[in-house]
Amino acid sequence: MASLVGSISLVATGVVVAGATPALAVPPHPGRTTIVVSPNGDDHNQGTPGKPLRTLPAAQAMARASARAGSAVTVELRDGTYRLDKPLRFTAEDSGTSAKPVTWTAAKGAHPIISGGGAVTGWTSYDAGKNIFVASVPKGQDSRQLYKNDAAVPRAAIKIARSDVTITESGMEIKNPALNYLATLPDQSRIEVESQGSFTDRYAPVKSISGTTITMQQPAWQNNNWGYDTLARPFAGGQLLLENSYAFLQEGQWYLDPSAGKLYYRAAAGEDPNGASFVLPSLESLVQIAGSYAEPVHDLTFSGIQFSHSTWLSPGSSIGYADQQNGAFIAKTVPQPADYLTNCQSGCKLFEGARNGWNQMPAAVQVAAATRVKFTDDTFAHLGQVGLGIGLDANANGAGIGLGVTETTVHHNLFTDLGGAGVVVGGVQPDAHHPSNPAMTLRDITIDNNFVTDVAKDYKEMSGILSTYVDHAVISHNEVSNLAYDGIDTGWGWGANDVGGSQDYKNRGLYDFQPIYTTPTTLRNTEVTGNLIHGVKKVFHDGGSLYNLSANPGAVFSGNYIYDTRRTVGLYLDEGSRYVTMKNNVVQDCGVWVFTNSYGTINNTSDNVLQHNWYNSGVTQTPNTTEHNNQLIDNVQVSGTAWPEDAQRVIEQAGIEPHLRTFPGVSQ
Repeated sequence: MASLVGSISLVATGVVVAGATPALAVPPHPGRTTIVVSPNGDDHNQGTPGKPLRTLPAAQAMARASARAGSAVTVELRDGTYRLDKPLRFTAEDSGTSAKPVTWTAAKGAHPIISGGGAVTGWTSYDAGKNIFVASVPKGQDSRQLYKNDAAVPRAAIKIARSDVTITESGMEIKNPALNYLATLPDQSRIEVESQGSFTDRYAPVKSISGTTITMQQPAWQNNNWGYDTLARPFAGGQLLLENSYAFLQEGQWYLDPSAGKLYYRAAAGEDPNGASFVLPSLESLVQIAGSYAEPVHDLTFSGIQFSHSTWLSPGSSIGYADQQNGAFIAKTVPQPADYLTNCQSGCKLFEGARNGWNQMPAAVQVAAATRVKFTDDTFAHLGQVGLGIGLDANANGAGIGLGVTETTVHHNLFTDLGGAGVVVGGVQPDAHHPSNPAMTLRDITIDNNFVTDVAKDYKEMSGILSTYVDHAVISHNEVSNLAYDGIDTGWGWGANDVGGSQDYKNRGLYDFQPIYTTPTTLRNTEVTGNLIHGVKKVFHDGGSLYNLSANPGAVFSGNYIYDTRRTVGLYLDEGSRYVTMKNNVVQDCGVWVFTNSYGTINNTSDNVLQHNWYNSGVTQTPNTTEHNNQLIDNVQVSGTAWPEDAQRVIEQAGIEPHLRTFPGVSQ
């Protein structure tokens, strides 16, 4: 198919509104109720076309009453921007029924935006010689994101060489005299170090700088400097940056001083920022959908709505972002060996002890303890973290409950200009893979015909779509493009939580901290079919365009088309992958068309079938196939792009289905 990648302009204008919950304007009635909302409305109105409500909380209160009265409810949002001052929380009270659902939708022809940010106006010259402008924003408001004309603007940052500094247990020693000026800078505790590795993208904040000594905040620094692909010793080098100081401002960058309520922007020559539209996010989530395991949210749909303007502040705190892989990070002080800087740079026993406590990055739109929730024809754009999180662990949900999502659909949505992944489904902690309550299990999640492009811009190690522990996830006919890391990833746990455990992790000492499970995880029956994946792996060599981790009984990856991946890995079966079938995929211009992490005999990457795939380059890297019972059957290498007819059919049919290849604001 022809790629949908093109110029993306997601523009809507409207009146800034504040959230308030009024008394109900009219009593609910049975049958079918439509509640109309407009930024130009009034919360004392009746929610009718002639007298619309103004705010989303007012509409929510009326919708709840109507649903309780047995009505099928439609909340119709007219064109404009609906600015929230706190996340919109949906509980079991907001549910419909399968026969009479509750639907939040755009009015015909409208493009409503639910926003967690505020407009920035009134720019004045601050340093004319450097084209730096300043604007006033609410004092105390912090953000890691700024959006200009519907696109993320990079924070103030400079690149440094790894040889410019020496890593110590408490921070860094400056070796390059050109960096000695750092000790003179104000607001030193707002400065951050970002380190890009082989599969990690880590952040740690400064505490103070004196002379040539940079002291870092804890536990962020220590947590970022042990385990695998660490800040101190990344496996494949990677960029090191200093960020978030006024002194670092380059053209097109910004810096925020929350204590003074001042936002600085360094414009291009001749640019007047007053001619542009700026939005500064303040909320860390926009929508929280969560009931309880006994009373989940159910039969709730969002259609035609744009979710925009969030931030996530944790990486700039003393916790930092001690990234481990794909949005999982260490979020607290944990026991470490005294010599962690020397003897825990490629794993150690105490690091295994921390593994079950990893947190997940939260999403702007969160779903937990819910069933039959649908997102159709929505836009997730200009968000500072994951766009949509379905059934993540409780630590990643503002409602305080995680997991427990079933029969939920993500159909024909646009995900773009995001700090983190487009969609993440499932948790990583023990209740995700061996739930203590069966109601925690994720089951029957469908992600289809979505366009996921230009996401994971701040936390670059995240894939476009990630599904961890799910019983029957269906990921089909999506287009995923323009990413630093992987396209679509499934599974979690490196095989360590599968039946009988992993000899590799026995050797590492993991089972001194967790049981060897005698029952399978909840990961099974994954379907990854008909997806188009291209323009990925732009920063990180490790990982794969299409990737699986751990046992996934019944999993089938078929009919996917992969190209333009910087000659990295196309199909990747990582540690513990078992019972996976990859067939009828077209892999173009990869350095390794298929890789099974089956070195040695101890990590259980076994019992997989790689059948009738087509590839035109790259090696077949499947060590120990006989010992691991990994079968390669009838795979075909072609010359150039001389694909046979059945491969051409896969290429044509991959990605978004033809009748759905349009999205708001996307030029084809």
